[in-house]
Amino acid sequence: MDGKQLGVISLAEALGLARTNAVDLVEIAPNATPPVCRLVDFGKFRYEQAKKDKESKKHQHANKVKEIQLSPKIDPHDLGVKLSHAIDFLCEEMKVKVVLKFRGREMAHTEYGFQLINKFIKEITPYGHADSTPRLTGKAINLMLSPLPRNKRAKNPRETADENYPEAAKEGANEPTEDEEDSESETPPTNDLNGEAKPA
Repeated sequence: MDGKQLGVISLAEALGLARTNAVDLVEIAPNATPPVCRLVDFGKFRYEQAKKDKESKKHQHANKVKEIQLSPKIDPHDLGVKLSHAIDFLCEEMKVKVVLKFRGREMAHTEYGFQLINKFIKEITPYGHADSTPRLTGKAINLMLSPLPRNKRAKNPRETADENYPEAAKEGANEPTEDEEDSESETPPTNDLNGEAKPA
């Protein structure tokens, strides 16, 4: 208990100690000789393990690289989509490799590719930075982007939109539709004792 080592004891003694202290006997290193166990609250133990796993996954994300491919004649809408994906990856602590490929005669005007890449870098500035200047390698311009530290990085616009959407939906739900407005403005006719309809 409390991190102290109790030495080599029998399984029966270990179980007895666990019952006495109202804790669980957890096997930590089953392949060791003899196996290593700990007297812990199992619920607390699982929580701490989950916390450690979460921390290690964060570091794994930082090592992941996502690739985004562009072309010199990319449609502005498609460029916006690619940019949005890059922002998502950077906000998830991933690196982004941007590759702009030239085809055929496009190699004669690589300056257009560099203009597009520089525009991409400018748009991504609130979320990440270029590790080095864009380079032409073979028939492609390559660029590596790294995420900014969390405290210096802008919030993902997609997350902001998701947060605001439920309120907008709620406001819209309270407003009557055109059909509802029409039905409310019309007063239904009332019947008199003879069963004849009276106009409103």
